[in-house]
Amino acid sequence: MREVQVWKFGGTSLGSGERIRRVAGLIAEGLRSRDLVVVCSAMGDTTDQLMAAADAAAKGDSQTATAVVRAIQEEHLKACGEAVDDAQVRREVERFVISRTEELEKVVTSASLLKEVTERTRDLIASFGERLSTRIVWGALRSMGVDAVYLEGFEAGIVTDDSFGSANPLMPLTAQLIRERVGGLLAQGKVPVVTGYIAATRDGIITTLGRGGSDYTATLIAYSLDAKEVWLWTDVDGMMSADPRVVSTARVLRRISYDEAVEMAYFGAKGLQIRTLLPAKEKGILIRIRNTFNPESEGTVIGDATDREMGVTKAVLFTRNVSMLTVKGDVLRGGVLSARVLAVLERLGVVPLMISQSVSSSSISIVLPRQVTDLVVRGLERDVITELGGGELEVERDVAAVAVIGEGMKGTPGVASRVFTAVASKGINVRMIAQGSSELNISFVVKERDVEEAVRAVHAAFIA
Repeated sequence: MREVQVWKFGGTSLGSGERIRRVAGLIAEGLRSRDLVVVCSAMGDTTDQLMAAADAAAKGDSQTATAVVRAIQEEHLKACGEAVDDAQVRREVERFVISRTEELEKVVTSASLLKEVTERTRDLIASFGERLSTRIVWGALRSMGVDAVYLEGFEAGIVTDDSFGSANPLMPLTAQLIRERVGGLLAQGKVPVVTGYIAATRDGIITTLGRGGSDYTATLIAYSLDAKEVWLWTDVDGMMSADPRVVSTARVLRRISYDEAVEMAYFGAKGLQIRTLLPAKEKGILIRIRNTFNPESEGTVIGDATDREMGVTKAVLFTRNVSMLTVKGDVLRGGVLSARVLAVLERLGVVPLMISQSVSSSSISIVLPRQVTDLVVRGLERDVITELGGGELEVERDVAAVAVIGEGMKGTPGVASRVFTAVASKGINVRMIAQGSSELNISFVVKERDVEEAVRAVHAAFIA
């Protein structure tokens, strides 16, 4: 049996019939030297359109919801006409598109009558994007003579709990089913073409895997089949050392480690989600990020080893949409203060981006996604300030967080000094600093107005 790889194509790569034809050509070429499992995202902005239909249905606006569905049908029928040459196969795909969008229209119409869209229904609505795009990719491949087999995520074997919106795969059941179903097709010389993002419970109720779910589908399949590599085809040449819109000298990272990739994902690196990386890391499966529109580019490889030639740091990333909360209390009750603050975060299910505590434990600062600020403030006021009988809570919403990431920082003296010297040289005040024991990441907080200048200064000091 030849080497097995999993190739996943993102929404931009599948954004039109012409692009789907290009993708099918890449797959056909790749099959000459390897066995492939193909995973597909929804076309272009289809998922956003589906969520707009769901939102309209929740308001009882059946007219808008059905109009969106009909636009989706028209777009996919057009793409089918452009991508699928074989007339018989094209008719089969067209029937599928019409049937599924008629089913979708019934779902949003029913939801409009109730003026209610549950999380379960929202997952069902969201699932249609991947089903439609993947069927068209299947048709394009069949037209090229590829023995492709269409599988929805749960047909491939991905079984989850009922955490609708971001469901969790049930392992090892999922791995066993994928080996039996997808592995069985590979053994027959067929090419499984699998919907990304969607799965189902044991009872067959459709679920979705959350943000980055198609990438997660790809690494779950690779993990289950002991595949050698996962290729994530997208619209960029690879992971960048910084946001090129902010840093003109940002460059493609040719090789980074799993741990560096996890840190970058945590700080919102485009196209990376932490749980996508974990199955690959556990089995040492390489992840390659490739550009569908520039396939000659080497892209970025994520694996055990990193590229030491790039120096001590690999990337300088930032996120704007955060707030910093500082809780101050009695120095004699510092330990209780920290425990109470962390307990509030756990109860609310909020994962902080950064945490910093004073030596005396009499104050603790946390950096959070801005959208949960009010929720956490209410929890802290009730469970910490009121219950402890005093204290202060400061809230800063006009801040941004910066992360300097790289395995080369481990055991290298003077890295922090260089970071903060670069920031200080621009007259920027640092509001908070954090570094984990792994020494993979130095994070700090500045005023939002200063964040781009800070990123450019640090990037220039270490990378370019």
